[in-house]
Amino acid sequence: MSLIIYGIILRVYRLGICVASLFNKKARLWIQGRKNLIIQIKKEIGTDEKIIWVHCASLGEFEQGRPVIEALRKNMPSCKILLTFFSPSGYEIRKNYSGADYIFYLPLDTGKNAREFLQAVKPTAAIFVKYEFWYHYLEELKKNNIPAYLVSGIFRKRQWFFRWYGAFFRNVLRSFNFLFVQNQESARLLKSIGILQCSVAGDTRFDRVYDIAMNAKPNVVVEKFAGRKKVIVAGSTWKQDEELLIKYINDSEKKVRWIIAPHEIHKENILRIRKEIEKSSVTYSALTENPDIRAEVLIIDNVGMLSSLYRHGNIAYVGGGFGKGIHNILEPATFGMPVVFGPNYKKFREACELVEKGGAIPVNNYSDLKMILDKLILETEAHRKAGDISKEYIKNNLGSTQLIVDKLLNN
Repeated sequence: MSLIIYGIILRVYRLGICVASLFNKKARLWIQGRKNLIIQIKKEIGTDEKIIWVHCASLGEFEQGRPVIEALRKNMPSCKILLTFFSPSGYEIRKNYSGADYIFYLPLDTGKNAREFLQAVKPTAAIFVKYEFWYHYLEELKKNNIPAYLVSGIFRKRQWFFRWYGAFFRNVLRSFNFLFVQNQESARLLKSIGILQCSVAGDTRFDRVYDIAMNAKPNVVVEKFAGRKKVIVAGSTWKQDEELLIKYINDSEKKVRWIIAPHEIHKENILRIRKEIEKSSVTYSALTENPDIRAEVLIIDNVGMLSSLYRHGNIAYVGGGFGKGIHNILEPATFGMPVVFGPNYKKFREACELVEKGGAIPVNNYSDLKMILDKLILETEAHRKAGDISKEYIKNNLGSTQLIVDKLLNN
């Protein structure tokens, strides 16, 4: 009965996507990316290749899986890497990622699709990142004796697996040969329902952001813009974040430089931000054409460079905390920066831990923001202490990738 309901839910979901594709670009890409997909996969993948399949829901999961992909590539050069995505948000941005040999959307989880996909790919192992639990794919992997692993998994008591009605979902978890989880609580929850093939390996994102920091090269354009001033980098901001930040920029007399990398970079949003800022501002594209433009606020109007921009900052503000949840705080933390964000952060383990330690500071309103930024700008010791805590926190959480890869290589 549960499997029938599962199938109905997936078909209703697909129908909803089809309807949404008439007016929504993301939904349209979801549909278009799966047209004749199995045929395309069969054409591109060689029959005698040794393949490791890595699946990520979207871009965030890809960033967690990326260190594992690159470590496997280094340790198993004879293997090909197949990378799949469920969401256009991941596929469209990373479809040209050089670390994988093949990159596709994942066909919808039906019995027929799972059988045909695995017959075409014939992977030697499958790795799912963080949250993906597709019944038919995992069942088909088990039937074919292909080991399946979960990496950077994180579990919470309120999830279906741990409810009285969660037997179907618990059986899905039992299809994994091994689950690498981020924390002790996740391991405890899994063991409470009889899932013993698990261990705490931590979060691979720490390894990823540390690698970014170690390899980040200075941006000459940004260096010239910053000069010798303190720099506040506001990354992945939404309108609610920008309203507070712009008020602070307009009201403050502090001699700092601002770099704002909005989550939405379409022309109208960039124009809105510039219009509301009363101080001199310039877009990154304009500054690259003329590095001599003088401005106090630099607005990033492209994607893909935020993580390296933190290299040039002294204080970070990470957006999303006044909406669904904060974006990546590990990127600025690894550069030894105090991190500030809005109140919606408690479902993010790293944010809660960094707040508790003192490397990150949440704000609930403009008054909080003003007080914290004033303190971090003016009080050298407060700034140094929070930054040191952030950097140390990252270093203390490195090594997850190596633990996972060692286990995979020895199986």
